[in-house]
Amino acid sequence: MSDLDYPAGLRYTAEHEWVRADGEVLRVGITSFAQEALGDVVYVSLPAVGDTVAAGDTCGEVESTKSVSDLYAPVSGEVTAVNGALDATPELVNSDPYGEGWMYEIRPADAGAADALLDVDAYTSQLS
Repeated sequence: MSDLDYPAGLRYTAEHEWVRADGEVLRVGITSFAQEALGDVVYVSLPAVGDTVAAGDTCGEVESTKSVSDLYAPVSGEVTAVNGALDATPELVNSDPYGEGWMYEIRPADAGAADALLDVDAYTSQLS
């Protein structure tokens, strides 16, 4: 596995989501492992802006040609933005999971919540 597949500056969840701190909000998406396991993504259901989510709760779905997988909130907080581009081009999740394929942004209830998530070494070690 290369660093390109799992950027070192991100935090990760055991459910294969990544989190990037961006000021007061966290940007969330799924990892390259998750998008490869899913196959071709054909539809993404995201939480609504203003929704309050709790860490570990289901907050959306990713549908592929193979299966439907739940999205889980990595931290508790309020959804502040969603990636509207995924409505028309859900395949961005496959082609650019850490860039244009991001899913939503959340303002965490606890500013340090992301620190408790997995770092790249902990995440990749659980993949093997």
